[in-house]
This record gives sequence, C-alpha cells and structure tokens, in this order.
Amino acid sequence: MSTSHAPRALSLAAAVLTGTVALYIALVAFGNITDFGTNQAFVQHVLAMDTTFKDDDLMWRAVTNKGLENTAYILIIAWETLAALVLTAGTVLWFRRDDARARRLSTYGLLMLVLLFGAGFIGIGGEWFSMWQSKTWNGLDAATRVLVLTGIALVVVQLTHSDDRHADN
Repeated sequence: MSTSHAPRALSLAAAVLTGTVALYIALVAFGNITDFGTNQAFVQHVLAMDTTFKDDDLMWRAVTNKGLENTAYILIIAWETLAALVLTAGTVLWFRRDDARARRLSTYGLLMLVLLFGAGFIGIGGEWFSMWQSKTWNGLDAATRVLVLTGIALVVVQLTHSDDRHADN
C-alpha cells in the first residue's frame, strides 16, 4: 500500500466524521426548535428532579423555576445550533483541503459537544440532577452515544495533525 494516499484518506475520514456529527447536531437543534415542547418537558423534568428517588439529601438541587428551566433549554438549543454551524464550516474546509483550519474548527465544534453531552447531560444532568434515577426522563444512553461518536471524530481529527508534515500539497 502506498503511504502517499494515507494522509488524504485520514483527512477524508475526518471530513466524513465531522460532517456526520454536524448533520446529527443540526437535526437535533432543528428538532428542538420546531418541536420545542417535547424536549422542553425533558429539560424541565430533569431539572425539577420530579421523577427521581426524591431523597431529601439531593432534592435541594432541584430547579423548579420555569424561567430558569426555559433559559437552560434555550441555551442548550443555541449551543447545539452554534456547534452545528462550526462543524459544518469545518466539514466544508476539510473538503476544500484546508486541513489546518478544518482541524481547528472541527476541534472547537467537537469540544462544544463534549462539553454539552459529557459535562452537561452526563455530568450535570446525570449526576447533579440524578437523571440516572429516572425511568421516564433519562437521557444518559443517548448522551453517551453522542459523546462516543463525538470522541471518535475528535480523535480522528487530531490524528490528521501528525500527517501534515507528510502530506502532498
């Protein structure tokens, strides 16, 4: 196998993975905007902790103010939308063979999703608000799937950096 094509193949893999994540998060944001109430209820129940074990040692963490719950949800949608835009721009740059800028934008967008799904949904939602205790409003499996896909994409994007010095320009 010729090694001269390996750097381009890795950049193509980074482009496809970045584009896949961009499409996914764009569809998530679009769904949250056009079907606002469905996931609004999800966020409200998670923050209110109303389907958890209701342990008195934990319930002080609950947020039941509708204004704060809605603000959190709108911020999530805005973050998803911004991440989708950044990842879409990164995907375009990959296909234009502007690998350095593509890698930078893709990294930013993917890290935005690591923060949202890893720190936000798994860490804060899952542990702080005890989402893991809810049989009805538990998004940990979905968040984990997104975090794994995002993590794989991030690793591949970072691997392209080591190939820059070997690329045929």
